[in-house]
Amino acid sequence: MPFHPKSLLLVSAAGLLLGPLACTQPLTESTAAQLTEARRQIVPDTSGYERRPPQDLNGIGKYYLGRQIAHVMGHEGASWLERADRQQEEGTDILLRELKLKPTDVVADIGAGTGFFTFRISPLVPRGRVLAVDIQPEMLTALRETKDRIRANNVVPVRGTTDNPNLPAKGVDVVLIVDAYHEFDHPREMMRAIRNSLAPAGRVALVEYRAEDAEVPIKRIHKMSIAQARREMAALGLRLTDSIESLPQQHLLIFQR
Repeated sequence: MPFHPKSLLLVSAAGLLLGPLACTQPLTESTAAQLTEARRQIVPDTSGYERRPPQDLNGIGKYYLGRQIAHVMGHEGASWLERADRQQEEGTDILLRELKLKPTDVVADIGAGTGFFTFRISPLVPRGRVLAVDIQPEMLTALRETKDRIRANNVVPVRGTTDNPNLPAKGVDVVLIVDAYHEFDHPREMMRAIRNSLAPAGRVALVEYRAEDAEVPIKRIHKMSIAQARREMAALGLRLTDSIESLPQQHLLIFQR
């Protein structure tokens, strides 16, 4: 397990509390319990994560700010990303227009998969770049093959991790996350890293199926409400600057620092 800065805070707090006692006598059980409680008060857990049994078996036993995290779709489901009716069903052309990309933009496609959006964005930013981020090597292999075949030279496949998309600091104009955020195992860490990657006027375009609409034929765990999205982004200092509801089934939410 990677060392977390919070661990340093806990050790520091313990050191301050244990200092006067360390040279005198060993801790009693009751004293240790009191110090443990004191540490909890001094260094509160603000991460927002909980571990408990899954309410929905399509999710993992991990919750973030009250929302159960969904299982990640594996590369075995790649054909669903390229289904013939996706453009009409999701209004993908509308989404691309609403992004209002500039020719020089650097765009990060998070959870790029097979590159459905990556290779549609590529010609829209001829003097920019598309950073196609995925954690699955099989997806990145498919991306590279398509990149070479169609000669999309401004596409850069990027191997991310579950807690870091490995983007350049302050170097991304638009971060696009389509139907992937609700599957992030570590949403807090991922969004902190994404926030740090944004250029001064950078935007996060979060696309998720509308939880408020019971008519959207997607399982509840794969949907998100505007209120929940705002809550989770605000936890990392991102504010909602636009809510675009022109897509057939999804929210398009724009966040900025």
